[in-house]
Amino acid sequence: MSLTEESIALDHASAPKPQRYDSILIGVDASDHANRGIKDALDMAEIWQSKVSGAHVYAAKLHDQRFRQMEGGLPEKYQEEQELEKQRDIHDDLITKGLSVITDSYLDQVELGCKKRNIFYDARSLEGKNYVQLVREANSGNYDLLVLGSLGLGAVQSSRIGTVCERVARRSVIDSLVIKNPERQIKKSPIVVAVDGSPLSYGGLLTGYTLAKEWDVPLHVISAYDPYYHYVAFNRIAGVLSEEAGKVFRFKEQEKLHEDIIDAGLAKIYQGHLEVAQSLAEEMGVDITTRLLDGKPYEVIQQYIEETNPGLLILGKTGIHADDELDIGGNAENLLRNVSCAVLLSHRGYTPATETLAESTTSWTVQAEERMKGIPEFVRSMARLGILRYAQEQGHTVITESIVAEATRDLCPVSTSSEESEPQTPMEWTTAAQALLETIEDPGQRESILMKAEKKARQSGTREVDVTHLRSFISVREETQDSEAKCPFNPSSSDQTSVTSTDQPDIEWTREAKDRLEKVPAGFMRNMTQTRVEEFARKNSYAAITPEVMSEKYAEWNEGSQTQEQRLNWHADAKSRLERIPPFVRGMVMREVESRAIKQGVDLVTAQFMTESSGSWEDNMKFHEKPDE
Repeated sequence: MSLTEESIALDHASAPKPQRYDSILIGVDASDHANRGIKDALDMAEIWQSKVSGAHVYAAKLHDQRFRQMEGGLPEKYQEEQELEKQRDIHDDLITKGLSVITDSYLDQVELGCKKRNIFYDARSLEGKNYVQLVREANSGNYDLLVLGSLGLGAVQSSRIGTVCERVARRSVIDSLVIKNPERQIKKSPIVVAVDGSPLSYGGLLTGYTLAKEWDVPLHVISAYDPYYHYVAFNRIAGVLSEEAGKVFRFKEQEKLHEDIIDAGLAKIYQGHLEVAQSLAEEMGVDITTRLLDGKPYEVIQQYIEETNPGLLILGKTGIHADDELDIGGNAENLLRNVSCAVLLSHRGYTPATETLAESTTSWTVQAEERMKGIPEFVRSMARLGILRYAQEQGHTVITESIVAEATRDLCPVSTSSEESEPQTPMEWTTAAQALLETIEDPGQRESILMKAEKKARQSGTREVDVTHLRSFISVREETQDSEAKCPFNPSSSDQTSVTSTDQPDIEWTREAKDRLEKVPAGFMRNMTQTRVEEFARKNSYAAITPEVMSEKYAEWNEGSQTQEQRLNWHADAKSRLERIPPFVRGMVMREVESRAIKQGVDLVTAQFMTESSGSWEDNMKFHEKPDE
């Protein structure tokens, strides 16, 4: 495409300039999160002297409908026609006047705050289904920013985000600021902006520049890419493709292409996003800190948020891979739910002038376009952007096949020739890394993290995997897990309920079986053995528990116990105590004690540590059904 007046105008229109919000809509309900939203919204309104509107939705018709549905269940004295009509009038008066008074009181709080700051205010009292009316109001074209709390008056301790907030944020077509911490003031906290090369992320970046400059707070700009997913995926594919199917799919060539592009190319492309951000920051006179993150984007961004403790995270509502049907991106959705700071979902787009100029002043030959088709579709747009940047740096206005090859070599310095590829040799693992990996109970997750950690080690230039290569993949996961110690006989005990004689039919024990049970050490081990053997008998429809039934269950435990290997050092007293545990469960007890020790950073297992562990298992009163799961 040639340089035209239209493209020049587009380039000039793309020059960075401070963002502004002229009209702000605040959802209010007197909850702590909503009240903080009012204060933060007014802090933003003061920057531009924006118009502020407070909105509350009440459901008078819904209440009236529910009352009519419940009339049949009223006490008998209210069933008489005269009394029923009286109650209808009372309820109608309560709904029409009471809810209106409550709504006005909510909105008065916003008006009071606006008066103190000389900000223009408009009250919006809405009737109907809460999220429907709030979305309709936000998308009316009268506002450019929506502010709402992540939780309302119905929040409980386990709540992360309320249904109204999630539904509205998903459907809003304007920027949405969601308040996550009612104790944190945004204007006095650092800001983090995540960019991925999409117009919406760059739009959010401009907003971040403006807020950071106005409030004089630190601004961090980050970009995250995942070079591990396709390594894991191709290893899984290799396990299911037949030799013939592998030839049709050209498996080895595809794998090598993915490895080269993802390992080196994506890193350069996403680093390029940060360089664009740095260039824009210099134009706008803003100091920023940049960081390139590798890993599952929402996970490593969440880790960065926990590390830097900002008051606000800004990111595009959808990302670089979005299609027209997508309402919210996967990373935005996960971060909206999981991070502890406020989240601003940007719906305003911006394309940096450098990229606009490169696209509008550069043409591609047919051969170059054909070569681009060899790049996997899911990264083609990013690769195209990287090649455009390369061509612009080199002063080219026409991209030929040779330039694509040059740019690809620059982006992906790893050799693509099979002759130069090194044979894959097994990686070495430190003892600590192996022990940490073993704490991951799900086999599929464990295998996936193993491959990611090995790839991360290779990227860092080593053939040995240590704990640092694992941490980036499991640290967030560890913090979200239940910290309660699990019984060594049932590692999934937090998701199960113990089986007791009160909620299951009694099952008979023969005299011989009872005698054998008495040989198990008295206390929680005997109690849990009895519970699990009874559960085993019921599951297999045994009419009574005999020594043979116990032997079947013991054999199941023994199979898992025999596969366990010692991973840590044990004090002599602890080792002696372990030896006194019946052989058929000894290995599983050792495994769980060591897993608990590793999670707590304990290097030497003592008798006291075993006592603490067994105490938590006794509280749980649960047995392990399948030791290897």
